Amino acid sequence: MKPTEQLRGLGQSLWLDNITRGILDDGTLERYIREYGITGLTSNPTIFDLAIKDSDAYDSAILAKSRAGKSGEALFLELALEDLVRAADLFRPAHEASQGLDGWVSLEVSPLLVDDTSGSIRSAAALHARAQRPNLFIKIPGTPAGVPAIEESIFAGVPINVTLLFSREQYLAVAAAYMRGIERRIAAGLSPRVASVASLFVSRWDVAIKDKVPAELRNRLGIAIARRTYKAYREVLGSPRWKKLAAAGAMPQRMLWASTGTKDPNAPDLLYVEALAAPDTIDTLPEKTLHALADHGKIAGVMAEDGGDAEAEIARFTKAGVDVDAVATQLQREGGESFSKSWDDLLKQIASKSEVLKKAG
Repeated sequence: MKPTEQLRGLGQSLWLDNITRGILDDGTLERYIREYGITGLTSNPTIFDLAIKDSDAYDSAILAKSRAGKSGEALFLELALEDLVRAADLFRPAHEASQGLDGWVSLEVSPLLVDDTSGSIRSAAALHARAQRPNLFIKIPGTPAGVPAIEESIFAGVPINVTLLFSREQYLAVAAAYMRGIERRIAAGLSPRVASVASLFVSRWDVAIKDKVPAELRNRLGIAIARRTYKAYREVLGSPRWKKLAAAGAMPQRMLWASTGTKDPNAPDLLYVEALAAPDTIDTLPEKTLHALADHGKIAGVMAEDGGDAEAEIARFTKAGVDVDAVATQLQREGGESFSKSWDDLLKQIASKSEVLKKAG
């Protein structure tokens, strides 16, 4: 059995951590769906920045929209929604076959709203309404300002991909926000079926502490944090509070593994993918990692529901001087800053291309 089939067989969905107009136009995304069983994808400002910067596939659309008076964020959102609507339609069969659990694409609210709760709520509602697709998630970061925005958006019926989670504690905060939103819908006589995923970033942990620990501890903390968080996830799904919501028809907020490409050239290219094999989860794969998985992936077992040796492993890092809680806060802050920089670069790139294309045209 192919490794991609093995993962799907144990209950893990495989999503692509990329979108470009090129893979839509040349049939690559359709091939990934057909050959690898990809059932969704994620996007972020960095992905779109690279897609527009490194390709001429968007040039004609940028020129037409700029001539029509569009610029900045408004122009970008039109480009992004055009791509994501096409992708959403390709994943619609998976969405319908899974009764809404799978087959999703994601669009992020502006990273500039990272500390703006009310702005995030308004933006999430507006973006979802514009897309007019049932299988489009809106991404809101699981920051202190994002948690209440997640609850309000779920209550409003907007499907949410919670991004920039780095710890068990951050996950539990957004899981509670999701359940509060669903509970409020039930109390208001509304349908409890509003989908959500909680995205835990894994490999960034190991990048952050690589120079702070001895060689034998490198590339191990991200997986330990994932195991600790998976235990919390299973406990949420087994809790009386969640079982009551599930009995009323609510959908589980699925755990999504993000940042699963190996960053260390000296580490195995499938280090995270093989360790994160777990039922009732999603793994988002960069294209390079997806190809590696299909070529030589080996799925030896599944993640233990009780977290396995996660706590003993994390204790080794604590002993080595790593403050796990502080690093989680740092990573979330830096993640927001990184997306904000990509957002700024993206808008500058679009403005620059618009000017060059108008002069050339």
